[in-house]
Amino acid sequence: MRHKRVIPNRSFRVADQIQRDLAELIRELKDPRIGMATVNAVEVTPDYAHAKVFFSVLVGDPTETGEALNEAAGFLRNGLFKRLQIHTVPSLHFHFDRTIERAAEMSALISKANASRALDDEPPAADAAAADDKAGE
Repeated sequence: MRHKRVIPNRSFRVADQIQRDLAELIRELKDPRIGMATVNAVEVTPDYAHAKVFFSVLVGDPTETGEALNEAAGFLRNGLFKRLQIHTVPSLHFHFDRTIERAAEMSALISKANASRALDDEPPAADAAAADDKAGE
């Protein structure tokens, strides 16, 4: 029995190519439920049978977009089959990616903490006036 030759990082390269091709294919879809969807990441199983596609939405409802993308998964898979040069094209499973929302929430919390810290560091107005009077003497 011949040993299969393993190509390093092949699954990462395949996932990256799927991500690029899906971004183009999704733009061509005519479904109004799919607004401004962005493909953030793709994870492919080792046997290339399944691919988790993580997407975010700039405008529109994420649940409706997810349903529309999962309904169009067969069409998108067929488009990938025509573009990719691999033996097995994975079946696609779309999942909404909340990392951008979480990043915005964390950024808002950090800004709020910095603003409250700046207020804590300021001397009270009465103390500042007294300090100015002493400095002027």
